[in-house]
Formats: sequence, C-alpha cells, structure tokens
Amino acid sequence: MAKSIHTKEYAIFVERLRKARLEAGLTQTEVAKKIGRPQSHISNIESGQQRVDIVELKRFAKLYGKKVEYFL
Repeated sequence: MAKSIHTKEYAIFVERLRKARLEAGLTQTEVAKKIGRPQSHISNIESGQQRVDIVELKRFAKLYGKKVEYFL
C-alpha cells in the first residue's frame, strides 16, 4: 500500500493548495511569514514532501480565502 503522501489524491490536494496561494496573489515567502514558518516549509508542502495537518490546513484556507472543503 502506498503512503498517503504519495497518492494521486494527495498530489491533487497539494496542487489545490498551490493554486489557491497563487489565486490569493501570495508568494511562498509571504505565506511563510504570515504563518511563522520558513519558506522551505511551504515549498516542501507544495512539492508533496511534507504533510499538512488539519490545524495548518485551516490556516491556509483562511489566508487564501477558501473553505477547507475546497482542498479536499
């Protein structure tokens, strides 16, 4: 069984995160500053190398002006 981080569904999820960030007109650096994390953290998430927990997903949704359901 494939790890969930390597599934097609997770790839779609991280692509929606990246797309929402771009639609919000934000760079990875800007997002990182707003949530208090390094830019590399955002890059790792968007490249599928790092998982997102629900608390962080809620922060992204609020920052990007989206409902959590948008990403699921």
